[in-house]
Amino acid sequence: MHKASFWQTHRQYALNTRQVNMLNILLTDFYGKLITKKWVVMTKCSIDTALRDINDLIEKGMLRKSEASGRSTSYEVAL
Repeated sequence: MHKASFWQTHRQYALNTRQVNMLNILLTDFYGKLITKKWVVMTKCSIDTALRDINDLIEKGMLRKSEASGRSTSYEVAL
């Protein structure tokens, strides 16, 4: 139910395929913390591309950074 309302809320944003796939995974069956390295492995992209994707989603209000910073930075869906 929350997945449908999330997509309804953010339907105005244009996203690339990697972003859509990762958000769907995060909204359904993702366990643990999302870090940049996991994004890279799961989407088979470079670290720079992963950071661009993640920062774009943060700017759009779809993801948010965890309280920790530096090497401990993780991300979560902003519901």
